[in-house]
Amino acid sequence: MKDASGCVIYVGKAKKLRNRLRSYFGDHDIPNNKVRAMVSHVSDFEYVVVGTEAEALLLEANLIKRYQPHYNILLRDDKGYPYVCITMNEAFPRVMKVFRPDEKAAKSGALYFGPYMNGDLFVFLKAIDAIFPLKKCARKLPRDIGKERPCLNYHIGKCLAPCNGGINAEEYLEMMKSIVDFFEGRYEGIRSMIQKQMQEASDAYDFEKAAVYRDRLIALENITRNQKIFMEIKRDVDAVGIYSDAGESAIRKLELRDGRVVGSSTYFVKSEGSDNSEIVLNFLMQYYENAPFIPEMIIIPEKIEGIEDVEEWLSGLAGRKVTVKVPERGEMLSLLKMANLNAREMMTRRILRGGGAGSDPEAAVRIIEREFGISEGSIRRIESFDISNLGNDDICAGMVVFTGGKADKQSYRLFKLKEVDTQDDFASMREVLTRRFSHGRDDGFTYPELILADGGKGQVSAILDVLRELKLGDKILLAGMFKNKKHKTAGLVFPDGREIFLDKDNLNDDELVLLRFLTAIQNEVHRFAITYQRKLSAKRNLKYRLEDIQGIGPAKRKKLLAHFGTIKKISEATKEELMECPSITSENADRIIEHFS
Repeated sequence: MKDASGCVIYVGKAKKLRNRLRSYFGDHDIPNNKVRAMVSHVSDFEYVVVGTEAEALLLEANLIKRYQPHYNILLRDDKGYPYVCITMNEAFPRVMKVFRPDEKAAKSGALYFGPYMNGDLFVFLKAIDAIFPLKKCARKLPRDIGKERPCLNYHIGKCLAPCNGGINAEEYLEMMKSIVDFFEGRYEGIRSMIQKQMQEASDAYDFEKAAVYRDRLIALENITRNQKIFMEIKRDVDAVGIYSDAGESAIRKLELRDGRVVGSSTYFVKSEGSDNSEIVLNFLMQYYENAPFIPEMIIIPEKIEGIEDVEEWLSGLAGRKVTVKVPERGEMLSLLKMANLNAREMMTRRILRGGGAGSDPEAAVRIIEREFGISEGSIRRIESFDISNLGNDDICAGMVVFTGGKADKQSYRLFKLKEVDTQDDFASMREVLTRRFSHGRDDGFTYPELILADGGKGQVSAILDVLRELKLGDKILLAGMFKNKKHKTAGLVFPDGREIFLDKDNLNDDELVLLRFLTAIQNEVHRFAITYQRKLSAKRNLKYRLEDIQGIGPAKRKKLLAHFGTIKKISEATKEELMECPSITSENADRIIEHFS
């Protein structure tokens, strides 16, 4: 599809082109806002006839990659997530951190792994440095071979000195293949190789060299020790998880190699008007076309139409059978749930920092200032409160603070309700605000310029009444964040009843920035409050679990808690100490010790 200027704005495939075009241009309403917007810009189209659906899939992926059409789902990774590049296209390959794969280098043989979280990549590169004697200097090889003496790394066993002819290109390439195996999670071959080298050095009485190999083996064990074993059977599987919020979707791919999760990649796509199956299909087509390795199985969260053609295309790329499936039970389902949870965590991280790397954290604050009609820079501190309870039990609240558009976690506060003992959110909010604003600068507190209430008009009115009672109604701005039926952030409501609706497709840039910011605050305050409520609930339930011990009823439970003060002290007490508590017999003490051990 092309617009009036001839630019390609959408690429699609169809078994029956007539039916596909009728769905766009027929005499009926188009329910999807994104598709309706696209159709309004279409001035021309052209098509290509191919032999099979697999060919159509491949052509679609290539055209999307070439034209980057506005209305297609485009796979974009965040600049905050770097890659590892292994330059296997060079005589003496290097391992380096990069922020973008180079297509030309990839076609000539360079391998890219990632994108990784910065912390994960630091751990991997540190492990590589400890396990493999890689060249670390900036000398150009083979040009500089023999020009200078080897550096200190050679003398301490951390480099094979290719710069001095200590190893030829073929031998060095073999070591680099082991590093590729490392990034693909194939540790067993590396472990066997190092053990063999260590044994050979030991048999030759070269104990210094054997010690070097021992240290490398320890470094390898350290990197694999805490990796969760998912399957008894050694298999290679990729799990694709997805989570959508604030107008975007996060895709998190977990790599299972030899039964261990050894790597991950994260991408973000605009998801307005797109369902998960469409997003996953586009991910498979765009990611695996240039992937360094395609596993025998890829598990996805939702069924996609034409999955057989995708499998055929992937099998052609891999040179063997590749299966794509939606797991329904067992360890595969557990792995998929883990991928989905990771996708949610990545989206939370992205939203909390206001978008991708380099985003302006104060952009949303400036938009809110314009809506209030106040000068730029007037709002520095924003507070939000959320009440959490389990019926009439464990009633508590959380307060989160955003300063300069960023979460200020040191200023967060928790409240355990003292006066309210029934489920009444308005009364609870009144108590929390009264207690919070009884503190000021003398107590190390700064008053906020804005309170963003977690709720609609009712919650805003209740908070406004409390602020007026505290004579803060004219000093602190107030707005409420309301949600839609799917429990996702949907907009902002002001005390005068004015509303900003963000629950729609085709948000403009300002609306998307504001939606991300409000979503970040609403999710964060809810997370903070409910985590505390669950902690209180667990503590309360633990007290009653003492009654699970044979011979301990409500009366003895109360006496134990009164005597020791905490469950922890009871669990650590000796038999003699337990028997010092009134009513606790020798048999009771034995059963308590048995229970906690």
